Amino acid sequence: MKFTSVFVTVMVAVLLQTTLARFTVGGSWVVDLVLVGVVFAGLQWGPTAGLVAGTMGGLLQDLLAGEVVGVSGLAKTIVGFLAGVIGTQFVLTRPHARSIIVAGGSVAHRVLMLALVGLIEQRWPGATWGAMLAETGLNTAAGFFLFQGITALPGMMARRRASRRTSFGRRQW
Repeated sequence: MKFTSVFVTVMVAVLLQTTLARFTVGGSWVVDLVLVGVVFAGLQWGPTAGLVAGTMGGLLQDLLAGEVVGVSGLAKTIVGFLAGVIGTQFVLTRPHARSIIVAGGSVAHRVLMLALVGLIEQRWPGATWGAMLAETGLNTAAGFFLFQGITALPGMMARRRASRRTSFGRRQW
């Protein structure tokens, strides 16, 4: 596990989440970029990285959101660990396969959040299935674009390096 990479991934996800939160409808967080970053860390670097990323990202998100501290941390820790376990058990190299894991993690995260809040408040919180479906769709799309970008980045860098070569090569002289 690369702790620095996991730390940077979580910090970028939290920064993007807090920056883009004011542009969403009514200021509510419809897309959970921290969860996408946690699943990315779990799939990229294994279950331990998913565990650490989920803990850091969830606790930071709880602190910034003003909710009960630890609820999102626990839910994201479980989802990050499970994403890492699934990533080590199955070979997931295509972006669409990884985005399916993001969709499953998004649903699992929302159900865990509802269950934990229900246990703490001693009543089942109201949940709309439409909102859960919208969040899952947006998280899946964000994960797909992230994984597609990570997959395409080495090829773009190689093409850029090849195009920057000078025209005065040895073969011309």
